[in-house]
Amino acid sequence: MTTDSIVDAQGGGRPTPPKDWLAGLKENAPTDVVSGLIIFLIALPLCLGIALASGAPPIAGVIAGIVAGTLANLFSGSYVTINGPAAGMIVIVAGAVTELGFRQALAVGVAAGVIQIALGFAKTGKLTGFFPISVVHGMLAGIGLIIMAGQIHIAVGHANPRAHGFHILTEIPPSITDPVVPAAIVGLAAVLVMVLWPRLGKVATMIPAPLVAVIVGTVIALINDAEPRLDLGGGLLEGFQTPDFSGLMSAPAVKWIVLYVFVASLESLLTAEAVDKLDPWKRRSNMNKELIGKGIGNAVSSGIGGLPMIAEVVRSKANIMAGARTRWSNFFHGLFLFLFVLALPGVLELIPLAALAGILLVVGFKLAHPADFKHAWDIGPVDFLLMIITAFTVLLTDLLIGVATGIVLGLLHALFRGTTLRNLFRPRMKVVDGGDQVTVVFRGALGFHNFIPVRSVLDNMPRGRTVTLDFSGVHYIDPTVLERMHDFEIDYAYDDGSVRRFGEESLQPGPHPFSTRTAPKVTV
Repeated sequence: MTTDSIVDAQGGGRPTPPKDWLAGLKENAPTDVVSGLIIFLIALPLCLGIALASGAPPIAGVIAGIVAGTLANLFSGSYVTINGPAAGMIVIVAGAVTELGFRQALAVGVAAGVIQIALGFAKTGKLTGFFPISVVHGMLAGIGLIIMAGQIHIAVGHANPRAHGFHILTEIPPSITDPVVPAAIVGLAAVLVMVLWPRLGKVATMIPAPLVAVIVGTVIALINDAEPRLDLGGGLLEGFQTPDFSGLMSAPAVKWIVLYVFVASLESLLTAEAVDKLDPWKRRSNMNKELIGKGIGNAVSSGIGGLPMIAEVVRSKANIMAGARTRWSNFFHGLFLFLFVLALPGVLELIPLAALAGILLVVGFKLAHPADFKHAWDIGPVDFLLMIITAFTVLLTDLLIGVATGIVLGLLHALFRGTTLRNLFRPRMKVVDGGDQVTVVFRGALGFHNFIPVRSVLDNMPRGRTVTLDFSGVHYIDPTVLERMHDFEIDYAYDDGSVRRFGEESLQPGPHPFSTRTAPKVTV
């Protein structure tokens, strides 16, 4: 049986996109200025809170936001993604600052940025295809759990003990059973605003929840004289610092460089992919340019005292919803950050730390949202186990160990499913080019572990043709491949092509469209 994909139903080609660069600025400035203003209101409290949670000076988050919007954005390969410091990097930066000190952590950021630039020129943007989606979600969930475990202390008026291992959990009860009441009221108010405000409809899209949480928390703190509050250390101009490169070749520094590059690059590329799906004009990001742009941004930001940056999905989604058309909305958000912090640093120093902690508690919860675990369960028990094992290994040990554990377990599962060692990292496929029709014949196993060459073939497929994906000789397809094949079908349709899948009827389907598909066992 041959199954037509949803591609044929989409049709119509890509909408004509807005102009880019200076022509785009002239054409779209009114809408992009408004979008930039809205994103600035979202980003400002997050920049401050993420810096504090990372163990860095608060102004370091603002510096990163400014550089991300006004510089990195201009070199990036995406159009409406928003760059800046993000919750996904908190664990990495906090670890580097704790072990190396802030100025040596800045040196790590510079080195990581240079490596990202090199990776971009080496055209490694497709390497995200190697990581199982369940493991990536598990990594983000583990980061979210760590953020919540640290910020709960600050939200109730205590210092973050920055515990490790099982102590990250055992340190929580003493703090929440002995709260500092004025600060705890502020933290609770911030959490409630973050949860309830988005449910108010149109007003919530005009005035972002993080801004409201900060305002409400600040008013409560002023009434109750709640402490501690934000300290910008002299404002923007006093916040610039230079990196200390003296320990850059030490083993700890090398470890953090690897983690910076890995997490910042992976999150940015996955975010760019996700935002491409939301882009009304269906533009495709250049993933290699994304790496170059983020590398330039990270090298410059870390070189002057700022945090590392990534492409951030929540702010990017808000940017699209606010009507952004080009990269200039990102630029204006960075410009507004610069002007506000330069002109009114005293206003920011009224913000109580508990309010920022309350905001980050909700951000951490969204990274580890129960719905994501349920989604993994719906796909299949193996993906659920990979996600939950990765998440809690990240929480209780180390991010690199957690991700490595998930990948190794995924490889073992592929071998258990009958994948040969030769097929483990090399797909068995043949491309037959028949002019207007192209057939890609697959054999053996298709999984995250051998998907990178498959992705290269799909990315380089001539547009506007009929592509047949022949799975008749395949005995195993994992969820990562199924989801990315689905994305390819939709994207290919926007260039007036069509994709047909053949031979899947011989594989046993699961309960979800992306569930693992396997050949039925033969009984004798």
